[in-house]
Amino acid sequence: MGDDVTARSFTRQDRTRFRGRVERCLDALAVMLDEGRFETGEPQLGLEIELNLVDEHCAPAMSNEAVLEAIANPAFQTELGRFNIEINVAPRPLGGDNLSKLENALQLAFRAADDRARGTGSRLAMIGMLPTLDEHHFTERWLSADPRYGLLGQQILAARGEDIELRLDGRPLQPGRAEDLDVVCDTILPEAACTSVQLHLQTPPEEFAAYWNSAQAIAGVQVALAANSPFFAGRALWHETRIPMFEQATDTRPQELKNQGVRPRVWFGERWISSIFDLFEENSRYFPALLPECSDEDPFEVLERGGSPALSEMRMHNGTVYRWNRPIYDVTEDGHHIRLENRVLPGGPSMTDVLADTAFYYGLVHSLATAERPLWTHVAFESAQENLHAGARDGIGARLHWPEAGMIDARELVLSRLLPAASEGLDAYGVDADVRDRFLGIIEQRCVTGRNGAVWQREQVAAREAAGETRSAALHGMLGDYLERMHGGEPVHTWWD
Repeated sequence: MGDDVTARSFTRQDRTRFRGRVERCLDALAVMLDEGRFETGEPQLGLEIELNLVDEHCAPAMSNEAVLEAIANPAFQTELGRFNIEINVAPRPLGGDNLSKLENALQLAFRAADDRARGTGSRLAMIGMLPTLDEHHFTERWLSADPRYGLLGQQILAARGEDIELRLDGRPLQPGRAEDLDVVCDTILPEAACTSVQLHLQTPPEEFAAYWNSAQAIAGVQVALAANSPFFAGRALWHETRIPMFEQATDTRPQELKNQGVRPRVWFGERWISSIFDLFEENSRYFPALLPECSDEDPFEVLERGGSPALSEMRMHNGTVYRWNRPIYDVTEDGHHIRLENRVLPGGPSMTDVLADTAFYYGLVHSLATAERPLWTHVAFESAQENLHAGARDGIGARLHWPEAGMIDARELVLSRLLPAASEGLDAYGVDADVRDRFLGIIEQRCVTGRNGAVWQREQVAAREAAGETRSAALHGMLGDYLERMHGGEPVHTWWD
């Protein structure tokens, strides 16, 4: 969401001032881009993994403060819901065996954190949407104690002017059984149900557009392969229900504005871009501020001194426009940089699966971004957006639109075209061949077997119901089995063995 928020309310004057400050930040960014004031070193990966907390019965645990105190590791931080925490991975080089080293480090950190969480009566669950969440969890008391979350919720609901409607057609486990969702919620807690893996890639400014366009083009493929969120509020919905639920839970538009074509706050976009500036400018042009807190910095004074301006207002505003591939401007001890944040992947099922999805993404996006004939020059932007929703709805069984292939099964597309491209991209980053082959081999076997997290969850719940369990009992029991296998660390395509 950007910087911390100290205000507890905002005036009309605050919003007017904030708009002017964002425009001044944009002017400063334009100068920095024009004058080449960015330095980019070796390509690095960054990673954030959002986690759920459950109790001994696999029900959501409202315990993130106690869990974070027990873990006592600054890499673990609070998130929107009291049943959420997040682990942040410091940037590191992509090349060599760094992906394998990262996998081992995350496994150790995750297990240690889970051991400490158990001391508070909680367990960590890395899963796209916690299947044991229900409507009664979506009340104010389940929001994290950090006041910024409550303030954000107030601003979203105030902008909307009415409660949040959650509607979605189901994908029933049994033919003929209706499992559609139609509920009304007076908080943004359903957003907290949507836990993701966020991948960061620092790029030179002049290359950002190519990487963003590439990431947009493959978003549907990513979601289809990694779908792991088939249940919400007791219903069997889309294979990656997290995508439409996040879109609806943070929607600031009442129905009348939707009918007018006003752009949604969770936004895929509407065109291919030519510069990172396009995205920040769109944010300012189309979206009113949710958290209009201003700083005292004049970015041009900082630039005149040779420093790195924080551009706080632009960053704050950017953090409340939820693009699936989001531009990031950031300042560190080493200066300032821009990076691409990929936000489409769900958590889990295992840490090895997460790293396989990571390797596939970094390799493929690099290959497409550096191709002689860019993919996005011969595919409609609307097709990429349709692919995202097709991948979310049907998971690994989705049919996607692809240039020169027409409508093609996601599995066939990955096996015949995208895995070779991802392999070339990882080679270009200097990833060791054995590391490349191991992680891309997991993606390959997912496609060969047709088994990802969503498929496993749906089959397990269906089997439990066939044996006489209620839906609630089946979801709790499935989640218990899931957690055992998740902590075992083996990739999900082997979970049937």
